Amino acid sequence: MEKGKVVLAFSGGLDTSICIPLLREHYGFDEIITVAVDVGQPEADITRATEKGRKLADKHYTIDAREKFVTDYIFPSIKANGSYEGYPMGTALARPLIAEEIVKVAEKEGASKIAHGCTGRGNDQLRFDFIFRSAGYDIVAPMREMNLTREWEICYAQEHNVPVTVAKDKPYSIDENFWSRSIEGGNLEDPAFHPPEEIYAWTVSPKDAPDVMEEVRIEFEQGVPVALNGKRLPGIALIQELNQIAGRNGVGRNDMIEDRVLGLKARENYEHPAATVLLAAHRDLEHLVLTRSELAFKHIVDDKWSELAYMGLVHEPLFYALNAFIDKTQERASGFVDLGLYKGSVRVLGRSSDLALYSDDLVSFDSTTIDQNHAVGFSNYFGLQARLFQNLKRR
Repeated sequence: MEKGKVVLAFSGGLDTSICIPLLREHYGFDEIITVAVDVGQPEADITRATEKGRKLADKHYTIDAREKFVTDYIFPSIKANGSYEGYPMGTALARPLIAEEIVKVAEKEGASKIAHGCTGRGNDQLRFDFIFRSAGYDIVAPMREMNLTREWEICYAQEHNVPVTVAKDKPYSIDENFWSRSIEGGNLEDPAFHPPEEIYAWTVSPKDAPDVMEEVRIEFEQGVPVALNGKRLPGIALIQELNQIAGRNGVGRNDMIEDRVLGLKARENYEHPAATVLLAAHRDLEHLVLTRSELAFKHIVDDKWSELAYMGLVHEPLFYALNAFIDKTQERASGFVDLGLYKGSVRVLGRSSDLALYSDDLVSFDSTTIDQNHAVGFSNYFGLQARLFQNLKRR
């Protein structure tokens, strides 16, 4: 049996809620300290976690990390066109920040260990474990150590009078911050099951979206979105307002088979309206201001950045190096992009930048600035080795 203080990463959901009695009964900790970190969850969820933590634990902290989440995690993700297997990451971006804040509390409280409610099947255990172990802490993870099932947890919560919002008939697991909302569990674990509309909260069904396209303009400064439809907004407000606009147009749903870090394939459903629009706009702007070589290499960098971010390896030396390259490219990623939102789709309508590597004069069919005869010499050498190879084949 354990003794001493343990700090628990706490969301107020089923898994972390039953961790409190489990840490007392099955592990024997003398003092349990819960920590809820606000990264843009619904206000009701933060209130619930705070009230539960204060009621069930010996001590509770609620930490507001929303601003830090935007500036230190979401904005870098936009610069890196952060996308894992085709969807904008949300949960993956937030976990390292949550873990770092929990470590600060553990250090302040002199805790002997840190606990979390992650299962042994998902990615979050690795993201948390990496940060906690990097800080020198041993980890307690009741869900995976006791090999618990969702049904057992629901029964255990009922037996211990732990209030939870999950029921056996709707056992969905939802993780939400203002960048992304993920829904999994229950019937959704069947890849062939058609998800009901009730699982969505941020987006209307594309078929129910307005019949008229809605236009938006996103302005960027050095890769960071700073204005929406001509109005300068702080990051949180811009994301929240764009979530509303894109969501009412049915933009930002993903239903996919995702490859988890452990190698398991999982069916995941996501909502990320603002992220979908901002990433589409940012990618387009980069094509206006970066060179062909920069774009080709940055595509490789972005893919690797996204993989490391998805795994939560934010202290991997390569991750620091990739960010340095990305930040250098973003020095010229300033301008605006106009987009049309229509029944679940996003289409770029136009773009402009004072730093554009584009000349309408040079590309125009009506311009004589470029003497087209100059291309003849280039054409003579173009594909030379391939032509020589073809000549060998004809012999």
